[in-house]
Amino acid sequence: MLDGAIDPKALSKLARERGFPAIAICDRNGLYGAPAFAKACLEEGIQPIIGALVGVVSPFGDGHFDNIPLYAQNERGYQNLCHIVSKAHLDRPVDLPPHVSLDSIDGYTDGLIAFTGAGQGSLSRLLAEGQTTHASLLLEKLEKLFPSRLYIEIARLGDVISDQAEDNLLEMAYKRGIPLVATNPAQFAEPGFYKAHDAMLCIANSSHVDAEDRQKTNPEAWVKSADLMNDLFADLPEATANSLVVAQRCAFMPPDRDPILPSLAGDSEGEEKVLANDALL
Repeated sequence: MLDGAIDPKALSKLARERGFPAIAICDRNGLYGAPAFAKACLEEGIQPIIGALVGVVSPFGDGHFDNIPLYAQNERGYQNLCHIVSKAHLDRPVDLPPHVSLDSIDGYTDGLIAFTGAGQGSLSRLLAEGQTTHASLLLEKLEKLFPSRLYIEIARLGDVISDQAEDNLLEMAYKRGIPLVATNPAQFAEPGFYKAHDAMLCIANSSHVDAEDRQKTNPEAWVKSADLMNDLFADLPEATANSLVVAQRCAFMPPDRDPILPSLAGDSEGEEKVLANDALL
């Protein structure tokens, strides 16, 4: 919420305009927009890819909270993704941001494709900081959690961490035989919406535009066309090709279910019927 400035229902039309056969939604620690997004994609003839950007605490005890994008391949993956995002909110101290540990999601990664997270991921941050040993250990752990379902993500948005880590990311990908994927993490549709999104971030973080020490919008975080992406990654055609491979591996529609809400009127019997019906779906 107050992180992306694109209506989930509008993503499908945007994908068609940009020449995409598929497009992904990746809410932060949630699946808030997934049902409406998927339905709109179906109406437009666009394949939806359902994902979440999950907060992850560093396994090295340095206090960092990074992010990992996870995408559902099938029903099992979707159920695991629901479990993980619920855990991120419920199994953490209330004074810390939503997150999971990598150890805590072991056993809940079947049916999920993982990216390393580009500039928001632990791997890029560790490499940018020169912590190559920890980066190698992290990559080994991710490979075990997501066998044959892990992609090293390259996003050329001009941020410092991504730029500093890219050469090492490429070296690790080729050395370990892990596929690359080119991405364009976008928070708004058009480049001209940059200032409006930056103001929205101020609202989300209770700050103001003139503040120096605040989260700021990346001007490049807009939805680029297929041609622009191909030009941007002209030296890594396999990375852009793998974005289509990921789309083909994630042919899944989330189930259409009524929301399960607590009974404010004390109608426990009615609530049990809702849960029973949901279990049959």
